[in-house]
Amino acid sequence: MFTIIKNDIIPILIIMILGYVCGKFHVFDDDQRQGLNKLVLNIALPAALFISIVKATRKIFAKDIVLTLISIVGVTGLFMLSYYLDKVMFHRTTQEAAVCALIAGSPTIGFLGFAVLDPIYGNNVSTNLVIGIVSIVVNAITIPIGLALINHGQAKIRAKVAKSKSKNTTTQLDQPDKIKKPELTRDVDVKSIPDEVPITDAEAKALREKGAKREIDLIRAEYEYTKLEEKDKTPSVWDSVINAIKQPVAAAPLIAVILVLIGIHIPNSWAPTFDLIAKANSGVAVLAAGLALSTVKFSIDKEALWNTFFRLFLTPAIIVAAAYLCGMGSDPNQISMLCLAVGLPPAFSGIIISSRYNIYVKEGASSVAISTVGFAVSCIFWIWALPLIAHIL
Repeated sequence: MFTIIKNDIIPILIIMILGYVCGKFHVFDDDQRQGLNKLVLNIALPAALFISIVKATRKIFAKDIVLTLISIVGVTGLFMLSYYLDKVMFHRTTQEAAVCALIAGSPTIGFLGFAVLDPIYGNNVSTNLVIGIVSIVVNAITIPIGLALINHGQAKIRAKVAKSKSKNTTTQLDQPDKIKKPELTRDVDVKSIPDEVPITDAEAKALREKGAKREIDLIRAEYEYTKLEEKDKTPSVWDSVINAIKQPVAAAPLIAVILVLIGIHIPNSWAPTFDLIAKANSGVAVLAAGLALSTVKFSIDKEALWNTFFRLFLTPAIIVAAAYLCGMGSDPNQISMLCLAVGLPPAFSGIIISSRYNIYVKEGASSVAISTVGFAVSCIFWIWALPLIAHIL
């Protein structure tokens, strides 16, 4: 246990702290941070996933069909559970609960998968297969579902606002002398103003926000929706899935799986080409994670603590229980890998989407920050607990 902490957990924390410090002292500007993220998600991680999965065989895939099904059903099901629980427990709107699910219900497998699992379990086909499967589920299933829910929630709000504006306009035409524009007072009910609805500078001041910056973001978002409306096309779930699959981090493992299933093997002489860039994945990913945390302000509240518990403890506990119930008990090492893969901190794509749409920003940032720090505890806990569970069962 001490060896794992010293050789695996502590280096991850130190590099993440280094990234956080670099972010706070502006060693990297915004463009450079985005460049590091793109390096990981579009080049290094896809290369690592591809070369690791193509080394597998159809026999390994057939053997791990239970693992694949548990990953798909478990990760997707827990994503939706996070969505519904957030709506029920904290009375969130559809789009807020969707962003919460993207954060609390999705592991950051792309950034930290190899960095955490490889040092503990070794860089082998089994480890890489677990990472590849969970990556496909997160990038090709849960993220598109989350985006579809956000679009659905925003569409409802836009329809409500449009209906309200139409009603007010009609009333004003009927009784022009009796209509006065309401003035914002100190007693304004800021909770009644949805995050996605454009607000005035006075309202922005009451909300302690920078109205101009927020309006610019909202105008950009509205421009994107206008382009869709001009095409007379509303993005569907399938559109979101297809767009997600087009991303390198989802396309690379899918292509690798297809090649293995049809029996095409990549020559061993090609491996060094992929390995060279793949080696950059873990270190740069952890550094980029620290940089991402340095850009957000966070606080500790009940919702952030619940999201942290759901992500780091409840999710892996349910997955471990499902694995044993489905007969994976003969391979406790694989269960352990799957547990840590789905029990990683929240996906950073969730906080990026949160900032983009100005939805659930404070709560999302707090959940990401607390979960990332708390992972040092949860990781040690699961490494200690899983052998005991295997021994008892």
